[in-house]
Amino acid sequence: MLAEQRQGHILELVRRDGAVRVSDLVRDLGVSDMTIRRDLGVLAASGLVQKVHGGATLVADSASYEPSFTAKSTLEQQEKRTIAREAAELVVPGTAIAMSAGTTTHAVAGELLDVPGLTVVTNSVHIADLLYQHGRSDQTVLLTGGLRTPSDAYVGPLAVNALISIHVDLVFMGVHGMTLETGFTTPNMLEAETDRALVDAGRRLVVCADHTKWGVVGISSFARLDEADILITDSALEPAAAAVLEETVGELVLTGHDSQDRTTV
Repeated sequence: MLAEQRQGHILELVRRDGAVRVSDLVRDLGVSDMTIRRDLGVLAASGLVQKVHGGATLVADSASYEPSFTAKSTLEQQEKRTIAREAAELVVPGTAIAMSAGTTTHAVAGELLDVPGLTVVTNSVHIADLLYQHGRSDQTVLLTGGLRTPSDAYVGPLAVNALISIHVDLVFMGVHGMTLETGFTTPNMLEAETDRALVDAGRRLVVCADHTKWGVVGISSFARLDEADILITDSALEPAAAAVLEETVGELVLTGHDSQDRTTV
């Protein structure tokens, strides 16, 4: 098992149980005590867990806490891949799209590398770099300027001004959290303004968010649930949440671990 996979597994256990012990992880994962302590150190440095004697505990929730792009990349990897494949099916060659920063939208971008004639507007350093490195001469990538956040998004007045005159067919949006009361939220107030500008730039809004985003509230809202034309999430979403989303978003799509497993409600 790769270090990234181990760390993702450890995070899942911490989130499920609230804490983990080094001795249990050594036994379950079949690696050394030193390896586990090194993994916990990486997770703690990213702010995802709190190291304690003999293990680690869950970090208290904060509406303004924003993990790094690398840290978020270890979470819900399979779910993000299935969401990304479903989202990519919506993209028609030769169209203009916008993509917010985030690990799920980055996964979507990875599914679009061979789609011809796209114009992609993004405030994500990682998405722009991914598309640029692939090197399709018939794709145009526009990266906004602005202040750079811990998740490597460009935000603030410069980013907003760059988006005001932009008009695209689809906007693919990742979110920090979503609830009926707060809508779609972010842990960064400047990013909320930029995300709002991205929403306004598109004819249709496609929100890409795995099931763990339900019930999470960031410090600032940028859109209501009913502004999403399509919300793509995974089938691990609890039924009560699915019922709420079915009543509010334009279309709710649940994806399974199998790329062919798709439910529209």
